[in-house]
Amino acid sequence: QVQLVESGGGLVQAGGSLRLSCAASGRTFSRYTVGWFRQAPGKEREFVAAISWSGGRTDYADSVKGRFTISRDNAKITVYLQMNSLNSEDTAVYYCAADSHFRISGLSVDYDSWGQGTQVTVSS
Repeated sequence: QVQLVESGGGLVQAGGSLRLSCAASGRTFSRYTVGWFRQAPGKEREFVAAISWSGGRTDYADSVKGRFTISRDNAKITVYLQMNSLNSEDTAVYYCAADSHFRISGLSVDYDSWGQGTQVTVSS
């Protein structure tokens, strides 16, 4: 397992942008798929985006396609989530998670390690 720490959340106006970071510990981080999930109050945790260990494959939830971009820098053992054109429905706690099984998955149960989350609030 790896330890994950999210940062970059905050309060932003609708239409604005934020970049979340997921910093990892562990020399094997480059072998992990990393996903971003989010959970809004009173709702289930939902998949946002994922990136393969090499960065060559990505996947996005339909609700964020064209607005969010996931990327990774294995040298810095960090994964990023660039979020543009934010709206109130993007308000949630955002979590990053790591999966050691060399797959792209949108299922939270497939991920081995989780961060503590970072709050994103979009004001209208």
